[in-house]
Amino acid sequence: MPFSLDNILSLPHLSCVLRVFENLPPFAFASVFAALAAFVLFARWCTSPSRLDNKTSSPSAPLPTPSDRPTSVLATMFSVMKPRPNPLAANFIRAIPGNAATMIPDAREMATVAPEPLSVLTHQTYDAFLVLDVEATCLQGTDFQWPNEIIEWPVCLLKWTDKDKGGLASRLQIVDEFRSFVRPTWRPILSEFCTALTGITQEQVDDAPLFPQVAEMFAHFLAKNGLIHPETGERLVRFCWCTDGPFDVRDFVVKQCFISKMQMPWWIRGDVMDVRKVVSRWQEVKQAQAKKPLFPRRLSLNIAGQLRALGLAPFEGREHSGIDDARNISRIVTELARRGFYLEPNTSIHPGRRWAWMGKSGQIIEDYCLT
Repeated sequence: MPFSLDNILSLPHLSCVLRVFENLPPFAFASVFAALAAFVLFARWCTSPSRLDNKTSSPSAPLPTPSDRPTSVLATMFSVMKPRPNPLAANFIRAIPGNAATMIPDAREMATVAPEPLSVLTHQTYDAFLVLDVEATCLQGTDFQWPNEIIEWPVCLLKWTDKDKGGLASRLQIVDEFRSFVRPTWRPILSEFCTALTGITQEQVDDAPLFPQVAEMFAHFLAKNGLIHPETGERLVRFCWCTDGPFDVRDFVVKQCFISKMQMPWWIRGDVMDVRKVVSRWQEVKQAQAKKPLFPRRLSLNIAGQLRALGLAPFEGREHSGIDDARNISRIVTELARRGFYLEPNTSIHPGRRWAWMGKSGQIIEDYCLT
């Protein structure tokens, strides 16, 4: 009969051996136990059926199954022990898109991704949001007192995807976009500084419609998306304009309407939501709840800074491209809605505002301009 571990454990002098172990000091017992464990493993290897049979069995003969192999008392004891979870094991890896773990097939299959935080339902009174970020003519060294002319009119339309009859909602998405370049009339030639800043070329504005035509085209866009009546222009739903700062409507639109000798369209009159103010308010709330400073005092709250403050991915596209700016502002508005912020106008607009360079009937007084 082949030698096995069961023969050892059934020896008549086993009780004597155990009494010897009882009288050993702890450190000696540990050494003896380690030696015994090594001996057990060696004995198991020596008595492995596959090892004993390999010399006599056919190469094509099937290997013995686990049920065919002799089982020792210690082997049975260890088989019922439950292993402790290893927090460094692959199934505990928190996968990040593009990291090394996601490149390994086994790790990718076992990895888990942290669930997205739950959205916070909030009663929202506005049904749609028009995110606007215009680009305008400029010279190096000029400020908002200069008679800028709009050269790009980009708008992203956001609507709720989960708003119920009671007005509770948390998820916004872009459902349509409008973009048109605009041909300037007072200073039709763009400066090199303006082209470098905005990426808009002279050819693009030369082939573009004038602002009154763009405004008419945009009114059709509003009607197509159910915001206003196509014939009467009556407002059909409550919509809110969203901008990064007050400048787009408060300065650029008011100036452009004066230069174009037209009334400010009714669909853009009224207050707007300055998204920068909302993000700043969110920072104040988070800071009040924290025990230590969360944000640098000099953190810029431009579009890229707002994305960082909210923990969103970096700016996508080209900064100072009107349509790219509008899309990134839309990401910010969408995130604020998901976090439960009530979205409403927070900045007043005055269509009758005037600058020193404004003369009569759209005339620009050159003496009041810097160049």
